Amino acid sequence: MLSNFLLPSDYALPIALHSPCFTTPGGGQLLLCSIHDAWQLREYYHCASLEAVQLHISMHEGKRLDIWPCAVDAPQMNAHIFGCHDFDTFREVCESLIIEQIGILQVSVQNDHCRMLLSGHADAKQLTMRLRPLAERTSVDIAITALQPSPTLARPGLLLMDMDSTLIQCECIDEIADFMGIKAQIAAITQLSMEGKLDFVASFTERVKLLKGLDASVLQRVLDERIQLTEGAEALIRGLQAHGWKTCLVSGGFTFFTDHFRQRLGLDFALGNVLEIVDGKLTGGFIGSVVDAQTKRQTLLAKAAEWNIPLAQTIAIGDGANDLPMIETAGMGIAFHAKPRVRELAPYSISRGGLNRTLDLL
Repeated sequence: MLSNFLLPSDYALPIALHSPCFTTPGGGQLLLCSIHDAWQLREYYHCASLEAVQLHISMHEGKRLDIWPCAVDAPQMNAHIFGCHDFDTFREVCESLIIEQIGILQVSVQNDHCRMLLSGHADAKQLTMRLRPLAERTSVDIAITALQPSPTLARPGLLLMDMDSTLIQCECIDEIADFMGIKAQIAAITQLSMEGKLDFVASFTERVKLLKGLDASVLQRVLDERIQLTEGAEALIRGLQAHGWKTCLVSGGFTFFTDHFRQRLGLDFALGNVLEIVDGKLTGGFIGSVVDAQTKRQTLLAKAAEWNIPLAQTIAIGDGANDLPMIETAGMGIAFHAKPRVRELAPYSISRGGLNRTLDLL
């Protein structure tokens, strides 16, 4: 049994120790204290235990140290913290790990990604969910993954992504409506639908009705003038494709856009809603059934079965309530810059950085 010592940047232990020491966000130090070094500290402070050393330093030196056991023989996990730059936030993460009886074996900090090797008896996905309130309050992303992650890049897998506000930075229907001068009206309905406060199929039908009479050439203008890929989108897709993954797009938006990105990005499959166009004008209707939440989930299951990919090797990414069923079904479900309720319910959440953050979790 080793011990973790979390030391702030303005404090150094009074004797030289030989245990591994790692720099933390905010310039602090995380010491993985060996049994011999722990004995030296107890001897130096004339204390019978490390808890007594901790109390002595607090009372006589006015410095608060966090000291807790770290079992090296326990199951190991990886922790990813995105957007943590200060020591106080990192300390809060450590305090939560202490409560969960989780030790830290290694810390690596690169830019705004702090990665830790953890040791303890906890389910990685459940631990991520229990740390979600802390992540929300401190405005960082926290993800705990198994040491042998599922899914993994070591084997082919399947990525299923939402389009609007996920693969791309806007909601296509809102931008189309802008050409009719009703963007605010449509966007308000879209927002409520993505938050799960309106039935998706009903709200989609009503929004499309409002587009009646618009010249279909507007779709190309929206594509050319309004749509940008989300940061890291191409890096994520290319990275997965390089490892033999299937990449798919399934959207409650329109096939005019999903087909474009299927071709542009070399995706294996794309699904969207077909706008009805007569004499070059939108009729206010659509052809076929609406791609809703259950359609997205069923597409994930169907494509995984078609390509003989285990569900454990699937990733689903989206931002709205209509993405939750596929997010909850996938081997790794990610709420990306999502609505609050979606972040709360999704197994994993990325709210800082681009889509390529997903690769860090694999």
